Amino acid sequence: MDSFSAIIGKSPELESLIRSARVIAATDVTVLIKGETGTGKEILATAIQQQSPRAGKPFITLNCAALPESLVESEIFGHKKGAFTGALTDKQGIFQAVDGGTLFLDEINSLPLSIQSKLLRFLESGECMPVGGANPYTVNVRIIAATNADLTTMMEDGEFRRDLFFRLNVVPLDLPALHQRREDIKLLTDHFFDRFAASHGLKMPKLSKLARKAMNDYRWPGNIRELRNLCERLCILLPGCFIEPENLPREFHQLPAEQEPSADFVLPELGIQLDALEADIIYQALVRTRGNRSKTARLLGISRDTLLYRIQKHGLSTH
Repeated sequence: MDSFSAIIGKSPELESLIRSARVIAATDVTVLIKGETGTGKEILATAIQQQSPRAGKPFITLNCAALPESLVESEIFGHKKGAFTGALTDKQGIFQAVDGGTLFLDEINSLPLSIQSKLLRFLESGECMPVGGANPYTVNVRIIAATNADLTTMMEDGEFRRDLFFRLNVVPLDLPALHQRREDIKLLTDHFFDRFAASHGLKMPKLSKLARKAMNDYRWPGNIRELRNLCERLCILLPGCFIEPENLPREFHQLPAEQEPSADFVLPELGIQLDALEADIIYQALVRTRGNRSKTARLLGISRDTLLYRIQKHGLSTH
């Protein structure tokens, strides 16, 4: 079975990412998955592991933000008897439990700096040191890490080690936010409606054209997780019903903050030439990203196909 089939979507940005992930999966390289909360980083990590040569080996997910700082080191690397109060016996760490397999470190930006240095040592030498131990042990573990934070900013602020970042960032995968792949909203909605209607034994609701437009125009700050929860709620509360915009939560009827009048731009008294302004903005974005069209599309909040259409429309080039 193709594990990547669990990732729903056909947007150019997502398909490009999955092609890269398929290639990466066949290797043993360290992976860093970047993306906002709710974009599906753990699903992508699982798909990579299941398509890798380590598919039949242990796979453990560790949410770095969920562990108290005082316990992180012991949980990951293990400890020796007497290492601290309450350490009555030797304890095996996660690295030992996952030996030969894959460790997914979610929210790696939450790791304390002291633990970051020990993780760096493992990535460089394969060695781990248990708390209270005098001798390191060696394990064979593939690392897939994920973050929803801007690690570049954290490095500048001294909150994340630069050397660890470059060790992790061998192959970065940037998961686009849902508002950057709006063409996938219908696919995802239909998928979740079908799934939850079947699991709850209910008739699947249907969306009116206006409701679909409202969902397509919405910003989705919670990304796919937010869409999933909404679809389950509609399946349970309105089974078999025709969903209209008024059936959607209040936030779908509010003007998004980015669409509210802004003091950053005031329409001149004599108006503007909209085509010329659009062409200039797109050109500036292309220059800023050095012609990378996927990054340009994300910068402008439009799909790559829309960007290509507008580049052709305005006859733009960065060369």
